[in-house]
Amino acid sequence: MARSVVVTGGGTGIGLEIARRFVEAGDSVVIVGRRRAVLEQAAEGLGGGVAPLVCDLADPEAVEAALAALPARIDVLVNNAGSRETGFGAGPHALLARWRGDFERNVLTAVLLTESVRDRLTPGGGRVITISSIAALRGAGSYGAAKASLHAWNHFLAAQLGPSGITANIVAPGTVAGTEFFGPRLDEAEVSRRAARTLLGRVGERGEVAAAVEFLASAGAGFITGEILHCNGGELLGR
Repeated sequence: MARSVVVTGGGTGIGLEIARRFVEAGDSVVIVGRRRAVLEQAAEGLGGGVAPLVCDLADPEAVEAALAALPARIDVLVNNAGSRETGFGAGPHALLARWRGDFERNVLTAVLLTESVRDRLTPGGGRVITISSIAALRGAGSYGAAKASLHAWNHFLAAQLGPSGITANIVAPGTVAGTEFFGPRLDEAEVSRRAARTLLGRVGERGEVAAAVEFLASAGAGFITGEILHCNGGELLGR
């Protein structure tokens, strides 16, 4: 039976690969993001059964307006949208902008949507999967703190959804090639440096993170909830 799936940040990178996995499984997928052209191009590339939805998920009014376009029943919600705020300069105002931006783009994007569609999650089998980062455990300033906030929130969410038979889990990737996140910073030398920090001697691929999400969304993962699935090649061991 085809599932109803919502993937935020589904226009590029890891989110696009996640959406592709569900499309290939025959599911109906809504990809959500801020950039219309990017979403429409992604939806066209993914083929039938994919609907693009433009929404700034850090804006509560935008989220409310988007509810009418979201499925009435959601079997799988993937909170992948997120970014790292950069370029604010020095001083307390710049510091505030950076911390506030990271919190809004990485935490509120997940919390506002999830809470808004909570009554649409399928009882007895619904899945909420949130993409975090190795930065939540290693540090990385405001970005790491924002991702760590998702871990605490996910524990709360899992407890709230558990009685309805709905699971809530985190996937925390390490360095993954082929995304917009690093931009030009991830040159050949930086890839080699990051690869050397792993036990496997390489950085990750988008499809490997998507596979972790696919597993947590499966029926076979129905007894796993409140967990953090590390996908970092052994760069940081789970705890």
